[in-house]
Amino acid sequence: MHKEAAMRRPLNFRPVGIPLGMIGTQVLSAQQTPLKVALLLQTDVVGMEGKEVVVQFSELAPRATSGKHSHPGHEVAYVLEGSGTRDIEGMPPVTARAGDVFYIPSRKVHETKNASTTDPLKLLVFRIHEKGQPITVRIEDLYFWK
Repeated sequence: MHKEAAMRRPLNFRPVGIPLGMIGTQVLSAQQTPLKVALLLQTDVVGMEGKEVVVQFSELAPRATSGKHSHPGHEVAYVLEGSGTRDIEGMPPVTARAGDVFYIPSRKVHETKNASTTDPLKLLVFRIHEKGQPITVRIEDLYFWK
């Protein structure tokens, strides 16, 4: 009789299901972020009144693009890892790999696309621009290409 009662009792998956669901949600959320940016330095440029230097670490997820945008100053980007395409308004697209450097003139609309479907594109970015201006002027949202 004890065996029959145990067989009829419904199984309780809540103790396992809830933590697995939480982990799954975190993994999906992490996969849905096309771009991670860490501000490493933002400070006045000595001897250049009204200018500041900005240094950022940027990581584009696999298949991610930055979307079209511009910056209120000059940008130099060094490719730390991965490969990507930089499309600057009025210029042919350029592919870059680890060790390559890009220069983008002030206020030029551009877009960076991670060429990989598996690996992130990591950049170290340096900018000099007018103090008090937004670092990025977004024209198009970030997205994943197919």
